[in-house]
Amino acid sequence: MKPLPVGSVIGILGDGQLGRMLASAAERLGFDVVVLGPNDDSPASRVAAHTIVAEYTDRDALAELSVRCDLITLEFENVPVEALQILEDMGATVYPGQKSLQICQDRHLEKSFARENGVATADYWMVDRVSDLETALSELKGKGILKTRRDGYDGHGQRRLQTGDDAVSAYDGLDGAPCILEAMVPFAGEVSVVIARRADGMMTCFDPADNTHKHGILHTSRVPSKFPDSVQTAAIAAAESLAGALGHVGVMACEFFVLEDGTLLLNEMAPRVHNSGHWTPEACLTGQFEQHIRAIAGWPLGDVSRVMDAEMENLLGDDVLKAFGDAGPEDMITLYGKRDMRPGRKMGHIVRKL
Repeated sequence: MKPLPVGSVIGILGDGQLGRMLASAAERLGFDVVVLGPNDDSPASRVAAHTIVAEYTDRDALAELSVRCDLITLEFENVPVEALQILEDMGATVYPGQKSLQICQDRHLEKSFARENGVATADYWMVDRVSDLETALSELKGKGILKTRRDGYDGHGQRRLQTGDDAVSAYDGLDGAPCILEAMVPFAGEVSVVIARRADGMMTCFDPADNTHKHGILHTSRVPSKFPDSVQTAAIAAAESLAGALGHVGVMACEFFVLEDGTLLLNEMAPRVHNSGHWTPEACLTGQFEQHIRAIAGWPLGDVSRVMDAEMENLLGDDVLKAFGDAGPEDMITLYGKRDMRPGRKMGHIVRKL
């Protein structure tokens, strides 16, 4: 594709904090932004040039988006694939494309795709009924993590099962949705790789970050990684392989479990800018949000050299108030513009120079 001219209009499917930060990056590069999402007064809408409030498969809304925009992207992977098909049928250019969403929306498809492309995952079993779960648990000696195949995030749609737990209750608690049972992995840590790819195959990769979680939600991402260069290089190579196999355009993230011997197992992929890359705007010459806009626009990808060691911490609920009181002179806080400060809700993040 030819580089998108300055002054063009980029559409974003999604109206949350990732859309807000993408819109801000696009505006800084000289683009106008139109946001489509289901919420009034959303975080992204308040920094966009125009907002369309509608469901993602509303044909009239998608028609308006396609007419208003020169290029369309998305902020999260749970946008229905149908929406992309409708837009493409209308002649719109959408990055990333349908394949990235189809694979990354479904944990089974994601894991089988990774394995087909030489990237290992934890062992898992398909679970479509309670009897499947009971059989899988017997294979795993009563232990495993039951996960819905679709729509899981931040610990939602998961049940950790131990010997003696009630499998029927666990499955019913996920509303009988199609699931997988994943083997518990004795990992030494988790690293994530945030990568950007243009349509012509050019790629750049940020330094791998070490992640910690609390209650299934990302708590911190820290660079440089504590793991050896060999592990980091292997993680980058795996992410590049997966991005290329998807034909992905834009930023994507790959999270890996690191075993004690340095073996990597893919945990999940996200075909978008990612929470574990929120340290990059402050710590790198080019951050993930600007890089995503550059990649989808066909512009030269920015230099992702890291200029400082850093740690990003998510701020949930009223953590925001404490963070402002505790912040040092070199701590950088970003808030997401959410009106309602609820316990456990991601309200912003802080990046600390280490």
